[in-house]
Amino acid sequence: MRFAVLGSGSQGNGTLIASGDTFILVDCGFSLRETERRLALLGVSASDLSAVLVTHEHADHVHGVGLLARRYNVPVYLSQGTLRGMRKPVEVAGFLECGATLGIGSLQVSAARVEHDALEPLQYVISDGSRRFGMLTDLGSYDARLLERYRDLDALLIEANHCRDLLARGHYPRFLKVRVGGNQGHLNNHQAASLVAELGWNTLQHLVLAHLSSKNNLPHLARQCFVDTLGCDPDWLQVANQDTGLDWRHIA
Repeated sequence: MRFAVLGSGSQGNGTLIASGDTFILVDCGFSLRETERRLALLGVSASDLSAVLVTHEHADHVHGVGLLARRYNVPVYLSQGTLRGMRKPVEVAGFLECGATLGIGSLQVSAARVEHDALEPLQYVISDGSRRFGMLTDLGSYDARLLERYRDLDALLIEANHCRDLLARGHYPRFLKVRVGGNQGHLNNHQAASLVAELGWNTLQHLVLAHLSSKNNLPHLARQCFVDTLGCDPDWLQVANQDTGLDWRHIA
């Protein structure tokens, strides 16, 4: 089992999870041409995709979903709320809701509801039967029920969206600062690190920080916050960025 990130941030998101000849793309926030280019850098063609999962309807997660699905006949799975919220509806292979599981080729997908300013946002845990990869981005808060769904992971990609101080001192208007920092906004560095500490991280093979704000965060600040909170080796932490994403990581 392996995973890679096409790109992560407010200008476009996409995460690829693979096992054997099964390839699942979670979100497609880039144009079709850019998605094809980024997939090719990972040695994958869009025609190889087994499915696209959508987390929520914001443009940086759905911009290229419809065209990709139509061009390559890729099945799309999302929540009913996400479909209602999309400006350009797509043909859907099936709907997902919190607690639902879905088999796609050699992978199993479990959906979890998160707190975010979207109609029915979901995040996913994906397993090949023995290893588990979790995604947790685009959420402003968490509770014990969410933590329970994400225990015993082998790899985790988690949002470290903003630094509280940079957001407070930054140029965003007040309403946007409140939105980003609110319970249905985005996790800041300290919240994300605390979440991982509560989950337990010693069994993780990979911990990837994602969806860093280009205006309200810096990679070294996010990394240092996790190091301070977890006591982990800074070189072990990985950061998925907007422009180059993250190359393949294998889960043994």
